[in-house]
Amino acid sequence: MKRLLMLIGVLAALTTSAAPLRIHLIGDSTCATKDLAGENPERGWGQMFEPLFDEGVEVLNHALNGRSTKSFRDEGHWTEVLSDLREGDYLFIQFGHNDQKLNDSTRYALPEAYAENLRRYIREARERGARPVVLTSVVRRHFTDGRLDDTHGAYLDAARRTAAEEHTPLIDAERLTRTWIEGLGDAASRNFFVWVEAGTCPRWPDGREDNTHLNVRGARTVARLIAAQLPATLPELGRHLVGSDFTVARDGSGDFFTLTEAVAAVPDFGRDTTRIVVCEGVYREKISIPATKRLVALTGRGAVTVSWNDHASETGPTGHRLGTSGSSTVYFGGEGWTVRHMTFENTAGRVGQAVAVQCLATNLRFIGCRFLGNQDTLYLYGVGNRDGERVAENARICFEGCYIEGTTDFIFGSAAALFRRCEIRSKADSYVTAASTCRGQRCGMIFEECRLTADEGVTSCWLGRPWRNYAQTLFLRCWLGGHIRPEGWHDWDKPRARRTVRYGEYACEGPGAAPKARVGWSRQLSAREARQAIADFDR
Repeated sequence: MKRLLMLIGVLAALTTSAAPLRIHLIGDSTCATKDLAGENPERGWGQMFEPLFDEGVEVLNHALNGRSTKSFRDEGHWTEVLSDLREGDYLFIQFGHNDQKLNDSTRYALPEAYAENLRRYIREARERGARPVVLTSVVRRHFTDGRLDDTHGAYLDAARRTAAEEHTPLIDAERLTRTWIEGLGDAASRNFFVWVEAGTCPRWPDGREDNTHLNVRGARTVARLIAAQLPATLPELGRHLVGSDFTVARDGSGDFFTLTEAVAAVPDFGRDTTRIVVCEGVYREKISIPATKRLVALTGRGAVTVSWNDHASETGPTGHRLGTSGSSTVYFGGEGWTVRHMTFENTAGRVGQAVAVQCLATNLRFIGCRFLGNQDTLYLYGVGNRDGERVAENARICFEGCYIEGTTDFIFGSAAALFRRCEIRSKADSYVTAASTCRGQRCGMIFEECRLTADEGVTSCWLGRPWRNYAQTLFLRCWLGGHIRPEGWHDWDKPRARRTVRYGEYACEGPGAAPKARVGWSRQLSAREARQAIADFDR
């Protein structure tokens, strides 16, 4: 019983630690989330804040346009936030712009009253076990004779003084944004605020010159400036920051709405890694990544799916069939991409060849990704099919902890590819792989410690067949489900291929592992040969 109670305690601790840290934001329009109607370019920095963290942090943005420390409470918004505060939550408090409005009694608060209002928020949050943080206001873009004016005056000192007296962390957003805007200067800083030319935006057809509110670039920059203070000011939150250059989000919290736009923004032939975070959602896009877009770290935050539905028999815009290659949802043509936690799918259905991902470049790495489709789900194109031709080197691609599903030949192509600890799921009685390894390659497809599973009712699958005569496919220390046929391999009715293919297994287990029943032209490898196969890939 004692051991059971200890185990329950450990599990409870793990569950608690897995819960995300929560940041509540209260403030005014410079922080608030904006609606996107009319192609609205305006954003609050709080709208852009959550994608800067990993999934261990959740941001709840309660900030509202036009509110002050007084009106936010008087209108009942604070009561709603307070009722949702939990022990350990963070509360970021940023008001000031509207507290200054002398002619509006519903919002105006003298600096002394403003300080007292901040103090009440701090103390009431602490009573709920939350951790308050005070932020000064974002600077207004107001220049006189080339110098940035101070438009917040005594309210800045009141916020700083209250934070010190209440022993509350302070993020001095005014100083951060003042340094930034002064460095840009009058003209250049307009590019970060809502300055819109007439006739360019449905939201403001007559144009707009707004020196208070931020556009996408401005809000993103302010969010990053604030986030950069966290490692020193709030280390627990700082540990969850994720560095990125671009964020893609369907809800407007990123730099771009689509992955296509983000790919276009990647510097051509860049020497440094470009980091892209894609926020949760289904992105209906057909994406072609050219060879010029290289060295990119692409990471999904939450459940991210890139989806399209072309298939080989479909007629393209020129009146010709798309073909297998033309059916791809995503083309990875730039080398050195590392992709994490994303799903790629082709939803055309069982209509023949319909590729989810086509890999044309080398040094691609997929970690924790999912590839969904039917026939020809994952195309390891590499240098392409070179039947009988000698190729000294081909693209090298790694898959770690991924899930790949399909019906027929759903992992196919010529590239050298290493699959580590992946699940390979068959959805129909057919062939798992169809390698077209080029003559002279050191290695083709290698599956190491993978699990081969199948949908219910699927009972008869071959490990592979040779799309081209020199196909290489190895399964090392894999678990093979009962759907794998005892003979294991098929020659695609090409007797010559039996003399040139390299099909092998080493130390596989499971009901589909039947070394004595395998076709005579496949091999059971030795431990040394298995090690050499991995070494050949890593070379």
